[in-house]
Formats: sequence, structure tokens, C-alpha cells
Amino acid sequence: MTTIGLIGSGYIGGTVARLAVAAGYDVVLSNSRGPESLTELVTELGPRARAGTAAEAAAAGDLVVVTIPLKAYRSVPVEPLAGKVVIDTNNYYPERDGQFAELDDNSTTSSELLQRHLPTTKVVKAFNNIFFRHLADLARPAGAPDRSALAIAGDDPAAKARVTEFLDAIGYDTVDAGPLAEGWRFQPGTSAYGRPYGSGENFWESTAAELPADRIKALVASAER
Repeated sequence: MTTIGLIGSGYIGGTVARLAVAAGYDVVLSNSRGPESLTELVTELGPRARAGTAAEAAAAGDLVVVTIPLKAYRSVPVEPLAGKVVIDTNNYYPERDGQFAELDDNSTTSSELLQRHLPTTKVVKAFNNIFFRHLADLARPAGAPDRSALAIAGDDPAAKARVTEFLDAIGYDTVDAGPLAEGWRFQPGTSAYGRPYGSGENFWESTAAELPADRIKALVASAER
């Protein structure tokens, strides 16, 4: 696996792209504004990066990261992602996305919505509970004593194994939170979201802090709705 496709190239998408390039992957970036709007980021990333449409990023990626607002999830191209593994970074923010009744009543999760939209794709939830600056700052090589971990959720064991391999390559251990239905355990409003990767009360203003696998595992296991 050598190419990472990104559908969305904002704070999280751009950070994942930087980590992927540093780890030796090629990346194909896309966003809703068109390839020309990504010239600066592509230039920064160097020869391993290029920009395209969402469909082109989906087709080119051996592994594809969907990192767009939840309200736009139906815009994700279906056919180019058939048979592929997709990492979903999404969270539900009603003030941004509008109301989703099935999320408000906890009858499903945001990643299950994307999986429903992509029936021939294997969706794995990841990157949704860490601030983008902390994601950049906490990456460490395998075996480092201060390595942090990220939680994932997914319904397909092989897909989760591929995502675990990718996370390891870009600097993180992995904690398996279970199927997509358990993805709520590290979404906004839980103790595993945001704050554990920071050193202060307002995690978006704080310095990154190591979060080892055993601690994030405990936070995920103890989550309450």
C-alpha cells in the first residue's frame, strides 16, 4: 500500500497527509473547492503529493481518508471506493451539520451513516478524537517510550488491521474500540475526546500530552452516553 487518498484536506486531512508523506506514502488530496485550491499544500508536501477531485482521490488511494463535515457525507463518491478501506474522521456537531434524528436518539452513529452510504466499502473510524495540532505533535516511531495511541472502530477485522498498520507507520499505537456501533465511545462529549491528548482544560489551547494505549483503552471502555 503506497498511496493515501484524502477526501477533504482541512486541518485533520492536511495533518494526516503530512504524517503520511513523512512515513513514505504518496498522497492524493482533494476538497470541495477544487484541486487548484490545494496548490500551496501540495507544494509544501513535495513530490509525493498531488491534488485531484474527490473521485480521483478515491480512485487513486489504496487507503482513503474521508475528512469532511458530516452534513456533506452523501457527497462522498461511491463507485471509486468499492472494495476499499475508508478511514472516517467525522464527528456530529449539530450546530454545524444540522440535526440528524437518528444520531440525536442514538439509534446509529456517524460512521455507520457513512458505511450505509458506502455499502461496498469497509469503513473504519479514526482520527476523530484528537486535535489536529496534537496529532502532528505526538507522532513517535514504533517502540518509543512516549508513544501515544488512537482509538479505532470498525466492523471488518481485516480493514481494522490495515488501518492499524497505517497508524503504526505514521507514529501511533492503536486501541480497538469494537464495531462501528461503538464509535460513540470516543466522540464529542466523552472522556476520550480531545482533552486526554492535551495538558490543559481547553485541549485546543494546550500543549500535546502523551496518551498511551492503556489509558485510552480505559477511557473508551468507561465511556457513557
